[in-house]
Amino acid sequence: MKLRYGFAAATLSMLSAATFAQSHVTLYGILDVGIEYLNNVPTATGGANQVRMSSGNMSTSRWGLRGQEDLGGGLKAIFQLESGFAPDNGSLLTNRLFDRAAYVGLQSRYGTVALGRQNTPIHDTGHILDPMRYAPRYSLWTNDDILAGRTDNAIRYDGKFGGLTMSAMYSLGRTGTGEIPGNFKVDRNYGASVMYENGPLGIGAAYDEFQGTSVATADRKDRRALIGASYAFGAARAFVGYRWFKGDVGTLPGSGSNLYWAGMRYAVNPSVSLMGAAYYTDTRNSSADPIMLVASADYAFSKRTDVYFNIGYAINRDGSQLGMNGFNGPAGSPANVVAGDDQIGMVMGVRHRF
Repeated sequence: MKLRYGFAAATLSMLSAATFAQSHVTLYGILDVGIEYLNNVPTATGGANQVRMSSGNMSTSRWGLRGQEDLGGGLKAIFQLESGFAPDNGSLLTNRLFDRAAYVGLQSRYGTVALGRQNTPIHDTGHILDPMRYAPRYSLWTNDDILAGRTDNAIRYDGKFGGLTMSAMYSLGRTGTGEIPGNFKVDRNYGASVMYENGPLGIGAAYDEFQGTSVATADRKDRRALIGASYAFGAARAFVGYRWFKGDVGTLPGSGSNLYWAGMRYAVNPSVSLMGAAYYTDTRNSSADPIMLVASADYAFSKRTDVYFNIGYAINRDGSQLGMNGFNGPAGSPANVVAGDDQIGMVMGVRHRF
């Protein structure tokens, strides 16, 4: 009898272990906080110096859950929930709990199809091709934050075949204001990308287009195309890229612009890495063409914890208004720098991953 019970207990234990082996959930996150100095920050009486604690300098602070379940036959169910927050004051970055990701999907050897709030394909391609790795400050993202965009109500496909990665996405309402009966164009967003990586070479291209967020602005659209490449030689990797923009939704100054960039990353040793980049915006039909120069040094105590120091210089010509934390936004948004004034920025911080 004891042998029978022992055999049953062992069998149940093995079945339980097999079940847990087929399904798992991971809690993860990043905390990034630093002290930043900026000059020529707008005030009621002109420009002034500012020293502040800033969250999310090299990486947006976040926490999240991701998981998968093995359904058999090479098919898996996947999900991800991710929330951005500001550790300097403990607040959410937006009024959404999961502002960075909230999706569920199916994955097989033919690719992944997911539904929910997700990155756009141009976001993921730009992240790979930016020397500064899309840091929330002092990076390609600063020059055009839509490149680091996310979209609501999205259906997205991703497939990886050897060194080739292809993505396509269609959103029924990019900001959540779409899905209006009788007008499918309101807030619509779609895009695609292709990335090829083979040894030291990486080449990528992406396209993104979205409509206005109301019935009155449904025929307005912002279109972006991006292309870039990187090449590694020894401990260094060089980058070049170009982004074309044309639109009237109002997400950038003017009705169109060309953004060019070049830069490099260099691993001095396993603990120390250096990055530098130059970004130039050519605004269509205007001489307000800013230039941003940035450099960064990073020291890793471990795979999880590092400290960094970034310095940048934004050169604003003929009234352009690019600060180290981005362009002056749409009407009502605070400006990052006095129009036409240059800006120097420096930030030193610590980042921990878990």
